[in-house]
Amino acid sequence: MKRTLSLLLLCLASSALAAPPPGHPSPVQAMDLLMPIKPPAPGELPNQGKVLSTVDANDFTYIEVAHAGSTEWIAAPKMVLKPGNTIRYEDGAVMTNFYSKLLMRSFPKLIFVGHVAVTGQ
Repeated sequence: MKRTLSLLLLCLASSALAAPPPGHPSPVQAMDLLMPIKPPAPGELPNQGKVLSTVDANDFTYIEVAHAGSTEWIAAPKMVLKPGNTIRYEDGAVMTNFYSKLLMRSFPKLIFVGHVAVTGQ
């Protein structure tokens, strides 16, 4: 009986530490992406695009960006942006088929980034 209880507790403890689904960043990776020690200068951010629309949700701003001839969605720490702003942003963790419970919508591809800089209106 003791052994069975010990095994059950061990299984419960290990399941609480289970890895995230494939393609999802771990909690530590997500924190590193969102809160590095020193923010990069705008010129250090490799991607540039024009803001088409934004949606705020809790601590994030979802940003629809016209980039390199197509449209993509990025999620960044909450910030104020307007359609038409030119932004630079870093590469981030790509999530495919990401469903936001708060927004009640799916994003075929969503890139979580830690830094976005407004470089123009």
